Amino acid sequence: MNIFGSIRTATGSARTCSRRLGEPGPSRWTVSTGPSRVALSVTRAHLSARRTFYSSTVTDYTPTTALRLPRWVNNSKSGAPRDQQSSTLLDEADSSQTGVRLDSAEDGQSPPPASAPPSTPPSSSSSSSGDGSDSADPPPSPPPESPPPSPTSISKQSVPENYPQVLALPIARRPLFPGFYKAVVIRNPEVVSAIKEMMRRGQPYLGAFLLKDENADSDIITDINSVHPVGVFAQITSVFTASSNKEGEKEEGLTAVLYPHRRIRITELVKAGQLAKVEPVESTQADTTTETEAQLPTPPSEREGLPMTMQTSFLEKFSVSVVNVDNLATQPYNKDDQYIRAFMSEIVSVFKDIAQLNPLFRDQIANFSINQVASNVFDEPDKLADFAAAVSTGDPNELQDVLESLVVDDRLRKALLVLKKELINAQLQSKLARDVDSKIAKRQREYYLMEQLKGIKKELGMESDGKDKLIEKFRERAAALKMPEGVRKVFDEELNKLQHLEPAASEANVTRNYLEWLTQIPWGRHSPENYSISHAQTVLDEDHYGLKDVKDRILEFLAVGKLRGTVEGKIICLVGPPGVGKTSIGKSIARALNRQFFRFSVGGLTDVAEIKGHRRTYVGALPGKIIQALKRVGTENPLVLIDEVDKIGRGHNGDPASALLEMLDPEQNTAFLDHYMDVPVDLSRVLFVCTANMLDTIPAPLLDRMEVLEVSGYVSEEKAQIASKYLGPQAKEAAGLKEADVQLEPSAVDVLIKYYCRESGVRNLKKHIDKIYRKAALKIVRDLGEDVFPEPTPVPTVETAAVDTAKPDESAEALSAVEKQDAPPDIPGAPETSTPHTSAAEKEEKERIVTTVQREPVKVPETVHVRITPESLKEYVGPAVYQKDRLYVQAPPAGVSTGLGYLGNGSGAVMPIEAISMPGKGGILLTGKLGDVIKESSQIALSWVKSHAYELGITKTPDELFLTDRDIHVHMPEGSIGKEGPSAGTALLSAFVSLFTKTKINPDIAMTGEISLVGMVLPVGGLKEKILAAHRAGIKTIIAPAGNRPDIEENVPESVKTGIRFVYVEDVKEVLHEVFRGEAVAERWKDTLSL
Repeated sequence: MNIFGSIRTATGSARTCSRRLGEPGPSRWTVSTGPSRVALSVTRAHLSARRTFYSSTVTDYTPTTALRLPRWVNNSKSGAPRDQQSSTLLDEADSSQTGVRLDSAEDGQSPPPASAPPSTPPSSSSSSSGDGSDSADPPPSPPPESPPPSPTSISKQSVPENYPQVLALPIARRPLFPGFYKAVVIRNPEVVSAIKEMMRRGQPYLGAFLLKDENADSDIITDINSVHPVGVFAQITSVFTASSNKEGEKEEGLTAVLYPHRRIRITELVKAGQLAKVEPVESTQADTTTETEAQLPTPPSEREGLPMTMQTSFLEKFSVSVVNVDNLATQPYNKDDQYIRAFMSEIVSVFKDIAQLNPLFRDQIANFSINQVASNVFDEPDKLADFAAAVSTGDPNELQDVLESLVVDDRLRKALLVLKKELINAQLQSKLARDVDSKIAKRQREYYLMEQLKGIKKELGMESDGKDKLIEKFRERAAALKMPEGVRKVFDEELNKLQHLEPAASEANVTRNYLEWLTQIPWGRHSPENYSISHAQTVLDEDHYGLKDVKDRILEFLAVGKLRGTVEGKIICLVGPPGVGKTSIGKSIARALNRQFFRFSVGGLTDVAEIKGHRRTYVGALPGKIIQALKRVGTENPLVLIDEVDKIGRGHNGDPASALLEMLDPEQNTAFLDHYMDVPVDLSRVLFVCTANMLDTIPAPLLDRMEVLEVSGYVSEEKAQIASKYLGPQAKEAAGLKEADVQLEPSAVDVLIKYYCRESGVRNLKKHIDKIYRKAALKIVRDLGEDVFPEPTPVPTVETAAVDTAKPDESAEALSAVEKQDAPPDIPGAPETSTPHTSAAEKEEKERIVTTVQREPVKVPETVHVRITPESLKEYVGPAVYQKDRLYVQAPPAGVSTGLGYLGNGSGAVMPIEAISMPGKGGILLTGKLGDVIKESSQIALSWVKSHAYELGITKTPDELFLTDRDIHVHMPEGSIGKEGPSAGTALLSAFVSLFTKTKINPDIAMTGEISLVGMVLPVGGLKEKILAAHRAGIKTIIAPAGNRPDIEENVPESVKTGIRFVYVEDVKEVLHEVFRGEAVAERWKDTLSL
């Protein structure tokens, strides 16, 4: 395409040069004769709101060599050498007066002429015909009014092949590729002004280079290393003015549409941009032009560094970046090369695949194909590679590599890599979209089919809609119940409300849940009760041994119910140490009465809502435990066991113990009001059984509503019977030795009870018996080996079982495979969820076979006989826990007595008390982890001894001072065991008297009882356990308070009392006479300390 389209000489005295910017096509020069004096003026067009720059006029000048032959104009197509053309033009300029006019036209297509602004004089503007004729034009006349060219129109201009110096514009995020338009936004006012000036001068060319920092965004280059050296030479086809939307900011932006033509490389930075802000020119100043501004070209200013060429010298006054560049040409290639053709075919194939997956990508290809009417991009390898990179959304560095590649096959390879990644991304997006669409489509299809099915069934009368069916279900439930009148009224109101609510409404869900609970309470339903005394006696004896008082009370309860026909208003509280069978007694009562059983624990309960329920206004509201119990059991007369009632808590949500008052009060629970149900519920037919370990922590109002039954501990004989009748057979069957000849001898059980399990309950005894039978099972398996007890055949795989027709019961239906989940490796720092593989075979096995076939038990041979004797007991349960029953077997020194205590685990113990004196100031020191009550008992005992020192023979006169220079130290052995209670009063006093009179106490005498300050002996508790401990220790005489005589005679078994002499006392003087009987001091006390 020849830059010089035509050169013609015009007649007349006026010489004009008019240019219309933004028009495509080659430039056309017209020379006419005129005055020799050079008068240069430039009329600036009126700036509209969109600031469209479209015309400039130059009049009355004599072109210089530089102006007539600009360096950047390409004349290679004119048919003459550059020097020859230059001389010809110079000759023509010197010989005549010429007028030069620059028009734009290409292929006969010319945009409509731009109208001159009103401020431009008619004589200073001209328009070109654009027809390419050689006839001379008359003097210019005012152009007709026509609309200005659209700023969004994309137009082409003849592009110089050599443009050594350009304005450098950095580009962010992705590079530009030759032949593909790109719109960029420019905010720097200096760069904006420079681009406007370039457009006005008809030099809309710049260099676009990608910034190395992806997060940077600048319009100038301060450092040549901040951008990639290879960029594109681009033409500004159109510009748009974009003002800032922020108030108070006058900065203007510019959107420029760039059309890259070729690749270029930066050789050096001629002029670096500055960040100085330039104030925008006022609109009044923009309309007026001065003669200094209109001078063309602008003389360069003083500047250090490389000089600027003529075509960019006007950029000196702008703080912009100017660089020297070299053109980069694609290396020659053979279009028919097999590698190039293979790359092109693969790129085209990937294009097709992406276009099928990504509609947006398909639209980009279509738009590009429309714009490329002149040539087929798929026939040119270099353009195809640029096209592939331009339309992809790859990494900026990868795209820059494509731009910098000058070898065609290397460029195609890099472009194919970028395109392949685009294809993988498109495939992933398509898969995700298909998955979501399939799920939505499936749900929609199911919804439509269900709606159609409902409609069909409704038309046929087979089924009504969901709401009608739900209401009908509630009506059927209510018809089968005997609701009270008030409850029936509430039910009808709620059902009527549900009928008028939409199913999707939140209130409908709340109402439906309420009606569910209201119709699932067993109104009027009860299980027929069995009040047979003989049946109840049989059931209680089967489940428990001993507990005569508890069984008698239950039989009394049943007898009253048999006569009255009901057992309303009874709340039983079973109190006793752990492991005595309180919970199992409740189960036995339910079985004896043929009632449903429900148990819940209130230990640690701190929320009243667990008892009374939540309000219906709360999300996830539920009724209380008792309403849930009625729904679970389905009858209104169950046995409800409330466990651990002594451990109920109290928190910020109220006091649950107080909430239990209404539920357990026979006078109030006939109309128990739950917060959720909000209708009265009759709980009078419910039999409540509570359990507790102690009564001290139960609130007094709650304890007043319950009938307390004390379940004391078991004595050794009772434990032996329980072990032989209940615990032994259960443990034997649980160990798989039901049919085997394994016997636990009674003598071994006695040793187990005396030296391993002294607790009042049998829970610890059960654990030890279970351990004995487990050890026996292990010993049998080890001794007989795998030959007698072989493992079953390996579990077949799923495939093997599927083809095995000989075993239809063990088919593949009973087998399945699950993902293998092994324990984490025992390696420090290893993750807890890791799955180790210790062998190659295990690495290959990724699944583990599971089955539903039950494994058959193995029968122990009849030749196996195992006997557990006292001698072999240590092999099964280890050494004895309790080594000896009492500390002193021989006569202890003076100051030592023997007391009886009650331990926290429900067992009794023989506890020696030691006292010594030492020089001091008359104080008393107590050790042995003693509680406050036992410390007070020590002070009381010492005070009584001091006050009766003369009567006891410790002092010689009544007025003699005693213990003024001596300290007393009292210790109770086994210091790690806490000791508390008043039971040691008599033993402490006896130890003090023994110490001060230097008289020994017989170790076969044990005593218990609380003393007062005046010497009275008060009754204490736990006599059964204390006497049992004394019986084990071989105590022959027990001194007990007279107030405990009925308890001992009635509750302590005769087998325990055998061999023990009981002495009942009411005063400490009786204790001293009995303890020191036969001693010299006792003879003297007959006169001074008479009874």
